[in-house]
Amino acid sequence: MKPICVKCQCFYRVRRNSFAFIEGMPNGTAAPRENIRGLRKPEAWQPYKLWNGDLWECPDCGHQTISGVGFVPIAEHYQPQFGKAVETFRPTVYINDC
Repeated sequence: MKPICVKCQCFYRVRRNSFAFIEGMPNGTAAPRENIRGLRKPEAWQPYKLWNGDLWECPDCGHQTISGVGFVPIAEHYQPQFGKAVETFRPTVYINDC
């Protein structure tokens, strides 16, 4: 089933299939217990995993969500092909949360 926008009470529409994004991991520069999730402190994160999913958008309010993400990432930071994979997929979204 398609994702549903509860606010607008309608189905989301696919904006883009095969939407790459990077999952970040803390780089150790934040203070202990500091809330750095999301856009609060992007400089406290570094690339961790490259993922691929589908970008959906509510046709009424414009809210976007990513779903259809696989169980295994395309590449992880320690793998030799990670840089090349990031270059190939060109992710534009960075998820700073764990």
